[in-house]
Amino acid sequence: MPVCTTRDGVEIFYKDWGRGRPVVFIHGWPLNGDAWQDQLKAVVDAGYRGIAHDRRGHGRSTPVFDGYDWDTFADDLNDLVTGLDLRDVTLVAHSMGGGELCRYIGRHGTGRIRSVVLLSAIPPLMLQGPGNPEGVPKAVFDQIKAGIVAERSQFWKDTAVGFFSAGRAGNKVTQGNKDAFWLMGMAQTIEAGVACVDAFSDTDFTEELKKIDVPALVVHGDDDQVVPVDATGRRSAEIIPGATLKVYEGGSHGIAMVPGDKERFNADLLEFLAR
Repeated sequence: MPVCTTRDGVEIFYKDWGRGRPVVFIHGWPLNGDAWQDQLKAVVDAGYRGIAHDRRGHGRSTPVFDGYDWDTFADDLNDLVTGLDLRDVTLVAHSMGGGELCRYIGRHGTGRIRSVVLLSAIPPLMLQGPGNPEGVPKAVFDQIKAGIVAERSQFWKDTAVGFFSAGRAGNKVTQGNKDAFWLMGMAQTIEAGVACVDAFSDTDFTEELKKIDVPALVVHGDDDQVVPVDATGRRSAEIIPGATLKVYEGGSHGIAMVPGDKERFNADLLEFLAR
């Protein structure tokens, strides 16, 4: 399997398809690079090079017990980008991956980056507080961690419903979507599951968003039941200089996987890449 060995000896699995200008996909929690299969095919068919890695402790990457912090994630991404000598890169990040993208730019700059896409992403801040009333209460994150520890297999099955807004009337979520979510969740280590909640719940990426000096597309669903659009997507688009915001009516957190929404996102992504 293709792997990138990081500076601390962790093997990061990645897919590397096609030729042309590189598009690097950064997955969310608790997923892995397989979440981007549809987008990988779309960009490769359009003449780009598509790359998607599994974060440490997720999927086929080394199931380490530690290193689940933003600096480490960003440096892992940098090891991949520099190891493959990628340049003129578009970074596409979903959910927690948005934090990885922001920290990468904060630590490594945009010298190799052409543009960025934030999809249903967590920046600038998830945690509810006096300055972020639209955020998620701390008690919710505590419940998530408790659910993973108590019975993570059932927890992932239950969580898939909200992830895809599957309880909404008229939704197009398939059983396959929910099964895929469960499978990827089970391929994540239990420590990664818990530690990543601590990482993404209360980190403020405002200053790092301000450092994004390349074209940016922000896409978010207005029915995202995991990462509220008013606390994240709308604010990120206000903070990033010149960012374009697209809000999908009825869109869930799992836009890139759900029939209908994924085709719309693929079209928006390809239009953005062509600029």
